[in-house]
Amino acid sequence: MRKNIIVLRIKITVLLFAIAFVVSSFTDVYVEEPESPAPRVKKIILLIGDGMGITQVSATMTVSGYSLNMTSSRHIGFMKTQSYDNYITDSAASGTAMASGEKTRNGMLGMDPDSNRVDLITELLRDQKKMSYGVVSTSAVTHATPASFVAHNVTRNDYEGIALDFVRNQPDVFIGGGKSNFANRRDQRDLIRVLENDGYEVVYTIETLKEASADKVAGLLADMHMPRYSEGRGYMLAEATHKAIELLNRNNRGFFLMVEGSQIDWGGHENDPNYVIEETWDLDVAVGVALQFAAQDPSTLVIVTADHETGGMTIPGGNLEDNSILATFSSTGHTGVIVPVFAFGAGAEEFTGFYENTGLFDKISEVLKLR
Repeated sequence: MRKNIIVLRIKITVLLFAIAFVVSSFTDVYVEEPESPAPRVKKIILLIGDGMGITQVSATMTVSGYSLNMTSSRHIGFMKTQSYDNYITDSAASGTAMASGEKTRNGMLGMDPDSNRVDLITELLRDQKKMSYGVVSTSAVTHATPASFVAHNVTRNDYEGIALDFVRNQPDVFIGGGKSNFANRRDQRDLIRVLENDGYEVVYTIETLKEASADKVAGLLADMHMPRYSEGRGYMLAEATHKAIELLNRNNRGFFLMVEGSQIDWGGHENDPNYVIEETWDLDVAVGVALQFAAQDPSTLVIVTADHETGGMTIPGGNLEDNSILATFSSTGHTGVIVPVFAFGAGAEEFTGFYENTGLFDKISEVLKLR
């Protein structure tokens, strides 16, 4: 195996920001365990840090100088990440396992290993519970992780086919990049017009997203992927999370929202610790938005986890006085290590322990009484 090591002493100051609806010291606020009898879970916000292992969390805590929102959890578990056919999963197989409770082959979305369609948690909740659902991502919405909660395809690389599944399955809210998969297609179909005819308010900037008011909203904020946080994306993930919660919360039967911090993974692939840390911090701001909502709504469960770790990142040294670390990487790909699961609010105690990535679906189904 190729061994790629970078050793850096880094300190990030650009990330020490505030946002109107997020307080950076939110880690002092806990979602208290409910009194008995426990409130029924009606709303789930699942935040996935793509490529975020324990080391990425540790590095971000040190360099930012703060405890993170996600690490304020008192209910913590660990999740295995292997796919059906590989010790090292990709995001499609891992996303499908979390979204459906079924292991599948790397590269497949919403399908079992024999290419049969499997039911997704989002579809089950809409059909059985009449709940709303949405996805938010800093990648194209047609990328592997958000697509895992919407689409069924034998290959994650069929972005235009995945866009068709967004039109067919109609999540109530989807926000991220990927406009070109809907508008500039090889088949010449204009899926944006189809969405608009189906009642979607389609917006293209974060400013117009903030003003969106329709029952169904598609935020296609970039032709493909959003830029990285430090290159102009800014607070998009937290702002989109806030807006998605606002829109989905109109349904008094409840909602399911998946939020992905996509580019932690990309920083790992590049063996760039600055990239990894800024993107992990950015995801944590979105976690703060979710926790702030959960603190006001006792029927809300917030889960923070990862699909896999990327880069084999380790921290062989650091300094708490100047908030710096030494970061090394053993790979430019994914690894097979376990990932953390942080849970808050109603039903959070069910997410402790050690389990397969398919167990996340099982536990969500249990707290929502799907079975």
